[in-house]
Amino acid sequence: MTVNRLRPRRSCLAVPGSNPRFLEKAQGLPADQVFLDLEDACAPLAKPEARHTIVKFLNEGDWTGKTRVVRVNDWTTEWTYRDVVTVVEGAGQNLDCIMLPKVQDAQQVVALDLLLTQIEKTMGFEVGRIGIEAQIENAQGLNNVNEIAQASPRIETIIFGPADFMASINMKSLVVGEQPPGYPADAYHYILMKILMAARANNLQAIDGPYLQIRNVDGYREVAQRAAALGFDGKWVLHPGQVEASNEIFSPSQEDYDHAELILDAYDYYTSEAGGKKGSAMLGDEMIDEASRKMALVISGKGRAAGMQRTSTFEIPEA
Repeated sequence: MTVNRLRPRRSCLAVPGSNPRFLEKAQGLPADQVFLDLEDACAPLAKPEARHTIVKFLNEGDWTGKTRVVRVNDWTTEWTYRDVVTVVEGAGQNLDCIMLPKVQDAQQVVALDLLLTQIEKTMGFEVGRIGIEAQIENAQGLNNVNEIAQASPRIETIIFGPADFMASINMKSLVVGEQPPGYPADAYHYILMKILMAARANNLQAIDGPYLQIRNVDGYREVAQRAAALGFDGKWVLHPGQVEASNEIFSPSQEDYDHAELILDAYDYYTSEAGGKKGSAMLGDEMIDEASRKMALVISGKGRAAGMQRTSTFEIPEA
């Protein structure tokens, strides 16, 4: 298996698979991931043709630097198997992941895994290379999220789908991602944390879903910052205006990135023979140890994935 669970996914751009103009434009936007949508963004009558449009754009488009994903329809519909077969047979070598929406239990992921394996063997593709992104959109899916996260070695991300989820639990709000009136705390905290724990326990990424008021960038920032503060890796974007905000919010600040790299360098030095084989040491006024190194690895990893460059270097102290 060669799935890459640590691909940059700060911004995950949704693009209707039935709209060639949007598919063309998406290639030039600085989103980390682009997913070509066969589900909600495609009307039922447009889905069959959209499959072939997606194959054409995956094979002929320039998606350099982007994770290429197709969201198929969920298993309760009549479209799913044909979505997967058409797209993967037609463009499997130019596809990174299949996104499965409305996942309710582990068996739905297993079914997709088996279908992908059959197609890969039939087409002579590398078996297991195409990853799976599982989208949690209702109460049953959230209750089963730990089992879903363990259902296949192909799984790379667990995604929160707020709109359908809000409807499934009768949340009193019509604005996707906003706090419902009358509740003084964060109504999404439990949901986000449960998804995050399932993802981290299985070395997966956690991705927040869309914010539908696409011209309200300040509102998008507020919701995205909530997910980023908890530790989510990225968020969906539905409009080009949200891409820059998402990339910024889910990247460390330059100061934090520099500091993390300094911690890693200092820890490597002080635990070495030349540095005295110390388990802990001082970096300026800060004591660092193994726990500091683990925390720094998270920040440095995000910074490196975002292409950030250091502006400071560790200097070995004079004897």
